[in-house]
Amino acid sequence: MPRRISRELKTLSVWALSLAISGCIGTGGVAPQGKSLAANTLATDDAIQSATRDAHWPITRWWQVYGDPQLNAWIDLAVQGSPSMAEAAARVREARAMAGLAESAEAVQINGDATLKRHNWPSDQFYGPGKLDNSTTWDNNAALGLSYALDLWGRERNATERAVDLAHMSVAQARQAQLELQNNVVRAYIQLSLHYAQRDIVAATLAQQQQILDLAQKRLDGGIGTHFEVSQAQSPLPETHRQLDALDEEIALTRNQLAALAGKGPGEGAKLQRPTLALGEPLKLPSALPAQLLGQRPDVVASRWQVAAQARGIDVAHAGFYPNVDLVGSLGYVATGGGMLEFLTGKKLNYSVGPAITLPIFDGGRLRAQLGEASAGYDIAVARYNQTLVNALKGISDQLIRRESMAKQQIFAAESVASAQKTYDIAMIAYQRGLTDYLNVLNAQTLLFRQQQVEQQVQAARLSAHAELVTALGGGLGAGSDAPAPDKTLPSKTPAALAVFDH
Repeated sequence: MPRRISRELKTLSVWALSLAISGCIGTGGVAPQGKSLAANTLATDDAIQSATRDAHWPITRWWQVYGDPQLNAWIDLAVQGSPSMAEAAARVREARAMAGLAESAEAVQINGDATLKRHNWPSDQFYGPGKLDNSTTWDNNAALGLSYALDLWGRERNATERAVDLAHMSVAQARQAQLELQNNVVRAYIQLSLHYAQRDIVAATLAQQQQILDLAQKRLDGGIGTHFEVSQAQSPLPETHRQLDALDEEIALTRNQLAALAGKGPGEGAKLQRPTLALGEPLKLPSALPAQLLGQRPDVVASRWQVAAQARGIDVAHAGFYPNVDLVGSLGYVATGGGMLEFLTGKKLNYSVGPAITLPIFDGGRLRAQLGEASAGYDIAVARYNQTLVNALKGISDQLIRRESMAKQQIFAAESVASAQKTYDIAMIAYQRGLTDYLNVLNAQTLLFRQQQVEQQVQAARLSAHAELVTALGGGLGAGSDAPAPDKTLPSKTPAALAVFDH
């Protein structure tokens, strides 16, 4: 008879569990829809395809190609002292701490508590405490509680992986912040060099204008010139002085900008000397395009980690549809009455151990909403990753086109300066000999000044194009060495058992 009852109870238990499972909440077909682009499927243009021969990645300290020790030292100063870098580093530490917090949920949890209380028991004929009626005793207890998540469906494991992925994303974002800081310092430094070069041109122009004024005055004193020529020679001098003052202002402001980028005060920026920038061989691209080309960019790597984290978020949401099983236990001492520490005697010991099961049945759509939120978050992350890929490839192509154009423009600008210089020299000689008037000299000088300005601007643009191209390639930071595997960026396949819930 007992065996028959046991078999009946077992059958009833299986039936009850099956009924409970069949009545559980289904996912309702909620699933992500986004699909990541494969970098190799993106079409490349002639600018990228023509740059694939004998290719190399940028070196880590890529700005050294400019050959300016002061720039090298200033970038090191900026990376060490910039508040933006300090913020990025703090975010990395925060993300790592959050990963540790998530991982702790997978470990055994043990908590202890104890209370020592003097209790005065009331006298009540209906609900009184019997022998303790109208007495004061010790009412003490101490307990150790144990819990361990069996994690049958991977909820805690995926939550930990999601937090770790977010920590990886923070590291990639810190690299991106470092790369942007380096790029901003280089660009400001190039502008500082340009302002100095423009000041040289304006100063030389002022000297030439002063020379022409002196010559016009001598011609007037010799009786072969006119007061109108002297007046014409004097008229551009105030404007040239103004341009000199404006360039001095730009130099001072750019120094302040560099000081701010380095996390320093304006006094440090005032110590900056004139840059001595030069650019040797142009940077060559890696031969494998575009997958390797894009995979070294910190922003692309950060986007991939974000997709991976959102994929694990979907797995966590899926696990919520399964019964949750935890192993729980307790060990305690309880005593009412007796001495203060009498409750610690062996005869007061009590314990419990066993599984704790929770099963979602009806929740008003909460689990489906959570899965929908996780799926939408994954789709958003995928869309951002795809857009980052597209923007990255566009940025590389833009800088290659710009670099090629700047190389050609530099040749043309140099030819224009040489031609304008020759025209000015001829006009100056002719004016000295009285063969032409001052207007021709002024026109030739204006043309020379303009072409010299253009040449310096083209040179600065060429230097900047190199910096932008290196930045577009990831700045030699090697971010691609810390990227998630392709299968990590996809949600895990729904286990076969989940089909029970999808009805």
